Amino acid sequence: MLRFLAAVFTALTLAACASVPEEVTRADVPGLTAQITALNPDVDPEEAARAARIAYTYPLELKRTYNVTDSPLVHNAKVNQGLRPRGLCWHWADDLEARLWQENFQTLTFHRAIANATNIRIQHSTVIIAAKGKGMNDGVVLDPWRYGGYLFWSPTLQDERYDWVARQTVFEERRQRQNR
Repeated sequence: MLRFLAAVFTALTLAACASVPEEVTRADVPGLTAQITALNPDVDPEEAARAARIAYTYPLELKRTYNVTDSPLVHNAKVNQGLRPRGLCWHWADDLEARLWQENFQTLTFHRAIANATNIRIQHSTVIIAAKGKGMNDGVVLDPWRYGGYLFWSPTLQDERYDWVARQTVFEERRQRQNR
């Protein structure tokens, strides 16, 4: 047991030292705006720009609100120990999604997704922006947790770290397993 705790402590210490890639700390609002606009010819460019701006700025507000001072995994440990009230990946996703819905976009919609729900890796949640009427695989992952408040974004199917599954699908699969 002591070896296990030492291994966990070492992993958390190393994770705390992990740096955020420099390109992530520079807000690429124009790049994200272009990616959102390109989702569908019906996407309003002004809505795309507003969504991109919020996707970059709101997580930085959440970073302060959540009092994030460490890497995401270390912050998760603090939340799980009761040292911080919020800041797990699903908190970031819930809060960013709620903020985006406040805008009442007419040409954009939002989906929730979960990765690693059925394997040993740490489960991860995110919000995905898509053109109205399109599915999550046609959208863009907006992941503010991955770099502790600095936005990561990528077309859903091009995210090299996570294979995203619709949150409702994951929940339904869990219900089915529990009912066996």
